[in-house]
Amino acid sequence: MAEVTAALVKELREKTGAGMMDCKRALGDTGGDLEGAVDWLRKKGLAAAAKKAGRVAAEGLVGVATRGTAGAVVEVNSETDFVARNELFQNFVRNVAELAVGEGGGDLDALKRASLPESGRSVDSELADLIGRIGENMVLRRAARLSVERGAVVSYVHNSLGAGIGKIGVLVALESDAAPEALAGLGKQLAMHVAAASPQHLDIGSVPQSALDREREVLREQARASGKADAIVDRMVEGRLRKFYEEVVLLEQLFVIDQESRVAKVVEAAAKQAGAAIRIAGFVRFALGEGVERSTADFAAEVAQLSS
Repeated sequence: MAEVTAALVKELREKTGAGMMDCKRALGDTGGDLEGAVDWLRKKGLAAAAKKAGRVAAEGLVGVATRGTAGAVVEVNSETDFVARNELFQNFVRNVAELAVGEGGGDLDALKRASLPESGRSVDSELADLIGRIGENMVLRRAARLSVERGAVVSYVHNSLGAGIGKIGVLVALESDAAPEALAGLGKQLAMHVAAASPQHLDIGSVPQSALDREREVLREQARASGKADAIVDRMVEGRLRKFYEEVVLLEQLFVIDQESRVAKVVEAAAKQAGAAIRIAGFVRFALGEGVERSTADFAAEVAQLSS
């Protein structure tokens, strides 16, 4: 009987695409026989994920969950939008988002290894089983978690397909001693704003110097083309940089709800009304499939591949 080592489990995972605990169980039941373990997984439908792992998964769902001062957002991708309407898939996304609210939930690798309370299996194993049952490649692509010592983390889902799931998921963390009801109302409006305006940074100070330098250089070249003197060019650049901040910095953006106030002023007004200081401690915005390179279907090539 061969020893079931971590290296052997890793090799079986890479060979089949099955979850770590399922691979360990398969090797234990087959006395460490790698090929026997492959057959064990295939018989149980747990190796089906390997055949589908090469397909591009850019559809799916974003899930959010909050518990008082903490919240999490996850993105689980599938190959087709049809799967996003599958109840099993929807429940999986919700359960993973709830699990991610716990400490360390923002660490993707740790989240994949964590056990789901409903089944006792790891997220990885549950996903492999879901792939086998539904028949499409699926990927837990990313996760993020926000928390504050006092205050609230508020969520919003745009293009919702149900409670806590949709196409865009947003978290806004508010640090404050204000009443929960006041924070919930403000947080919801801010989260809706983030979903619509897609800011990249919280405040001017959080904009990376490299991004500022690059923007300044672009603006300087544009200003120089006008033929103005260098002193005037510098003033033009700083003026145009203000517009840049208004586009990418949350606190400098025009609030989408009233189209009049800056977000920073909206928070100030809410704090005054609540009778306690309020600070946006952070935000996260996940839009489904952003950054995923989607392949262009070549129908003729697919037919040729099937017939070969």
